[in-house]
Amino acid sequence: MFAQKGKIELKLNLRDGNIISGTSESISTVTLNTDFGKLDIPIKNVSAIQFGITPDISSKSKIVNLIKQMNDPTPEKRQAAYEELVKMSINTIPVINDYIYGSEYQTGEFTDYTPEAALTEMKGTYNLDEGFNNKDVVSIDYEYTIGGTFNLKSISLKTEFGLLDVPKEKIKNVEISYFDEQSGDKSYKLLASKHISGNDNGGWLNTGVKVKTGQKIAINATGEITLESLSGNKYTPDGNATSDVESTNESSYPTYGNVVYKIGESGEMIKAGSKYSGKAKDSGTLFLSIYETVYNSANTGTYSVKVSLK
Repeated sequence: MFAQKGKIELKLNLRDGNIISGTSESISTVTLNTDFGKLDIPIKNVSAIQFGITPDISSKSKIVNLIKQMNDPTPEKRQAAYEELVKMSINTIPVINDYIYGSEYQTGEFTDYTPEAALTEMKGTYNLDEGFNNKDVVSIDYEYTIGGTFNLKSISLKTEFGLLDVPKEKIKNVEISYFDEQSGDKSYKLLASKHISGNDNGGWLNTGVKVKTGQKIAINATGEITLESLSGNKYTPDGNATSDVESTNESSYPTYGNVVYKIGESGEMIKAGSKYSGKAKDSGTLFLSIYETVYNSANTGTYSVKVSLK
């Protein structure tokens, strides 16, 4: 993988609950091995990666032997096998899971040290949900997703604390912002099915852009969406596009369908519309959304948004 001209900003959400943000020059392409072949996806088109747990197939023989040892009549041997199993890496969890829920496995007669209990303990240790995925899931342009295997050992991240090398198995997911340093613009897609201001679960898109008080912000947006929450009417970034209701583009208060932004998680919501230029009232991270007080996941369409700072 070779460095490229654009600047890549990453937000790493770790499995232990910690968050690390910084920039990276080590990734230019996400090479994803899928069931349908290999895909080489330019990093500027990747908006997020959800890392799955790649099975360590080479460990299966050892795992099977330890599980069989848990059915030994000697308690000490059962305990030793259990303790060794729970210390194994996160990548052995899919192998253990597939074996004990497969046709080869037979439940043992002892209940003090069991493979099922070991699996539960390991999931707790690594903060894994019951429905964990074996595959890495890549989100493209905030709109499409595809699963496969991204053969990445670690991510090198330049942070305010120095250069960090974070192993893949410690990362739950990563949010990616690509900044074209030549044009000075960042491009995003707002999904009507998700990025709604009234959606309390991910309704605001974190752009990763840091602004300072007084800094000039320019926002340009295009596209058309359908809001099922508002009788299936169509909207543009400036407001209603299909009903007889007049869009009050001159008003500073947002109307339904408007592109809006805020600075910081709890910042003031400000109307942007299709074309906006103004100065930041606060310092913090820039968030984007579509204005609507009621969220409906059946909404369709997207807005393409460009943000530039001066």
